[in-house]
Amino acid sequence: MPVFCDWQRRWWRRRVAPGALREYLEQPLVSPRSDYRTVDYVALDLETTGLDPRRDLILSVGYVMLHAMQIELATARHRVVRIDRSIPEASAVIHHITDDQAARGGELGDVLSELLPVLAGKVLIAHHASIEQRFLSTACRQLWGCGLPLRIVDTQALALRTFERRQIPFKVSDLRLHALGHHYNLPRYAAHNALSDALAAAELFLAQAAHRADGRALRLAEFLC
Repeated sequence: MPVFCDWQRRWWRRRVAPGALREYLEQPLVSPRSDYRTVDYVALDLETTGLDPRRDLILSVGYVMLHAMQIELATARHRVVRIDRSIPEASAVIHHITDDQAARGGELGDVLSELLPVLAGKVLIAHHASIEQRFLSTACRQLWGCGLPLRIVDTQALALRTFERRQIPFKVSDLRLHALGHHYNLPRYAAHNALSDALAAAELFLAQAAHRADGRALRLAEFLC
């Protein structure tokens, strides 16, 4: 997978038009052989109208950067995205984003043009990261005609590996972001807000990494999905 991602990046870089995605693709992906402690990360969460990027839309983006294995709170951002339809009632109840708020949001292209320079040369942290990966890649294809190669740490996948390796019994609900935060005695945040979920994922990764590495100099590959 790491080699394939590098090939994707080089292939798309030669074909995509100048702009935010082209500039992102100019930056090499982080080497999986890097010491994970020397890598810069971006913890990110998306709130969406559903789970299918072919039909559903991004409602909000929250992210925060990590440098030297510390969360840089000054970099935290939360952006609501303007969408061209009414937000489903069930989604509004979960995410607390109303039609009025979405109408005042930023254009998706502008939000991603702000996000891509932040992601460039860094590793993405997300919980159940396939959702973020698929929505971001679909959005980049719609806007610029190419997908988005990423190095990804999935905090849910890390938890699953730990439970299975140590033969710890678990329920599916034990793999939820806030259940795992409780497991590591982390602060409790309100769920289903993109920024607070991004912060929760960042804290969870730091706890997981400290527990897994136990002072050892592990390669980034140990954490990638």
